Amino acid sequence: MTYRLFAAIRPPDPIRERLLDIEEGIANARWQEEDQLHLTLRFFGEVETTTANELADALGSVDCEPFELALAGVDYFEKKGTPHSSWAGIGKSEPLMTLHRRVERASRSAGLAPEKRKFVPHITIARLDASAGPVAPFLARHAGMSGEPWRVDSFTLYESRLARDGARYTPLEIFPLRS
Repeated sequence: MTYRLFAAIRPPDPIRERLLDIEEGIANARWQEEDQLHLTLRFFGEVETTTANELADALGSVDCEPFELALAGVDYFEKKGTPHSSWAGIGKSEPLMTLHRRVERASRSAGLAPEKRKFVPHITIARLDASAGPVAPFLARHAGMSGEPWRVDSFTLYESRLARDGARYTPLEIFPLRS
């Protein structure tokens, strides 16, 4: 059996509410629902059961002290010049980068290939396709978005199941941060 897995940080209720409050202003955007809001540390992709168990064990050994994060503006990713997702940024955080590196190291110890994409800390708020309206007005309106810092004291291994109306995420295991 295979599982489509990723590790992520789940922001607390007030941060998710802040993000839901700005979800408007791009025509035909598929706005993320509350249960879809997360900061991906590493997408692992399709993983066989044995490797998934090894990955969970490796993630359980990640040592990292709790730290704080804060929202920092909005932006978007594009493919071939067309926006495909809009996201809320995360302020610079060396502890977050350390956690990311340790999660990456754990994935390699479980036998997964190294991630080739650059880590850009963000929380996706909308999926966009060719029918989506312009993103510039939305970006201008929310460019200075920020929020109170929140404490990160764990990360989660999720299973992602693709559905017609978007992905559904199921938390499989929560890993507390510790030194």
